[in-house]
Amino acid sequence: MKPSPHFLVGVILLLGMTMLLQHVSHGEAIPLKQGFAEFPLQIGERWRGRELGLEKAVLDVLKVDDSMMRLYQGPQGEPVWLYVGYYKSQRTGATYHSPLNCLPGAGWAIQSRGIVPIAVSDRTVRVNRVLIQKGLDRQVVLYWYQDRGRIIADEYWAKSYLIWDAMTRNRTDGALVRISIPVIDSSEQAVTRGAEFLRDAWPVLNRFLPA
Repeated sequence: MKPSPHFLVGVILLLGMTMLLQHVSHGEAIPLKQGFAEFPLQIGERWRGRELGLEKAVLDVLKVDDSMMRLYQGPQGEPVWLYVGYYKSQRTGATYHSPLNCLPGAGWAIQSRGIVPIAVSDRTVRVNRVLIQKGLDRQVVLYWYQDRGRIIADEYWAKSYLIWDAMTRNRTDGALVRISIPVIDSSEQAVTRGAEFLRDAWPVLNRFLPA
C-alpha cells in the first residue's frame, strides 16, 4: 500500500524541521526542578509504588537525561505503571520515542487509539489513549508530551512547538509521560483508573517538570 500524500508531507516537514533545529542557537540549560530519584513512592492516600528501573540497553537507546519507571498500586492492589523520560535538550538527535512505534516493536498490537480529555486540578488535559494487546494481555496506555509548560498529544504539534521554542525561547527540553493500565474488566474502566491516577499524580509531576 502506498503511503498517503499527507503522510509524505508530514515526513518531509519533520525532516526539514529537524535540520533547522540543529542550526538554531545553542547553549540552553533547563534542568529538572528535582531529579526523579526524589519522586515520591506514595502518591496521595491511595497509590504506593516502587521503582522498577530500565535496563542499560534500553537507556542507551532512549538517551534520556533522567527517567523513572514505576509500578504503583491502589488500595485493592490494582496496578498502574508510570514512565517519564526527560530530555534537557533535543537538538542533537536525543528525542522522544513515540509509543506508537515502540509498542509494536515490543510485540504489542494496537487495537484502537484516540484522544481523551481528563480533568486535573488546574485544567483539562487532552492525552493519547491507546488500547494494546499481546497474547491475552490487554492494556490501555495514556501518554502525552509535557514540553515547556504545554501538554501535547499530537507528535507533529510537539515537533512544531519544539522548533518554535528553540527559536524564540532557546529551549528544547521536554518529557514523555506514559501511564499504562491493565484491562481487567473493560478498557473504559482502565481509562477511568488511569484518569484517577493522573489526577492524584498531576501536582506531583508538576513539582518536577520545568514549566
